[in-house]
Amino acid sequence: MKIGVPKEIKNNEERVALTPAGALALINKGHEVFVESKAGVGSGFKDEEYLEVGAKIVSTDEVFARSELIIKVKEYQKSEYKYLREDQMVFTYLHIAAEPDFAKALIDHKVTAIAYETIEDDSGALPLLRPMSQVAGRMAVQVGAWILQKANGGEGILLGGVPGVRPAKVMVLGGGVVGFEAARMANGLGADVEVFIRNQRRMAEIDELTNGQIHTVFSNEYNIQKSIKEADLVIGAILLHGARAPKIVSEEMVKTMKKGAAIVDVSIDQGGCIATCDHTTTHDDPVYERYGVLHYAVANMPGAVPRTSTLALSNATLPYIEKLADKGLIALKEDKGFMKGLNTYKGYYTYEAVAEALGGEYHDPEKLI
Repeated sequence: MKIGVPKEIKNNEERVALTPAGALALINKGHEVFVESKAGVGSGFKDEEYLEVGAKIVSTDEVFARSELIIKVKEYQKSEYKYLREDQMVFTYLHIAAEPDFAKALIDHKVTAIAYETIEDDSGALPLLRPMSQVAGRMAVQVGAWILQKANGGEGILLGGVPGVRPAKVMVLGGGVVGFEAARMANGLGADVEVFIRNQRRMAEIDELTNGQIHTVFSNEYNIQKSIKEADLVIGAILLHGARAPKIVSEEMVKTMKKGAAIVDVSIDQGGCIATCDHTTTHDDPVYERYGVLHYAVANMPGAVPRTSTLALSNATLPYIEKLADKGLIALKEDKGFMKGLNTYKGYYTYEAVAEALGGEYHDPEKLI
């Protein structure tokens, strides 16, 4: 199969979908790999490294024109919609429940679009979302600590405090991969951490894994409303598979927060779980103020650490890329978890939560392929 790796053009997105090691693995199996010139530079991979393993370095137009399978990191930007076509598969983070324009373009062009973020493993977990969720969860605390510094507009508080001075209070909304990694990082820095969860079993797991150092709180409106008034840093980490994130923090709640407190909404790539995180920001201009509270709403947080992110992502995605390259859509039919990655096909929505979020009609992919 002919596989294309475009250069990412989303604001400050320096990750690349395939490393030279991944390219070599595919080429050794008889596939052709086309890499857009300088696609890997931001992650520390030069064109020469791809050439050495047998990949071809091509222009933007060529990488899209010559490939049967396009692998990316982020969704297509509007300037890339012209490259979408029916006889091509796209494999990337789609997040189209929060990107209706991109969703429409995929439907209009009848693209076979497979989303990293909705593929499931045998346990029902999300193996291609996990590595970037780990990065984003840990980054959320770094970012939050930076925002809280007075020079950056924050209240001037150190997350871990010092002897004789109380540490910062960190609220983490959600106990999945992002939430747990954020809570662990904040706890490691000495903050007072509360994780808001609805799943009793997950509460017990977190309590056991952290020897009770991280406090779990049942997530409901009353408890969130009560705690948010004292929070110094709120991290949004809510995920519904393929769907828009629910708004569990209202505008009125944000109004009650301390001036100079910080919000980092990691869920923003799925629409955000905090009402005042009503638009995405970029790495160029990541923070805005609302009611005296500083909001960080960058949708591609791991793009700020592209070397780490690319290596972690490639470790997870390469086995799936190999299956697609070897077998095409048959690979999806042979693996029900892989099939869950299919979001659009021949002009139809093929992932139920995505169809519901976008007001479209769902079609069972098993019947279409």
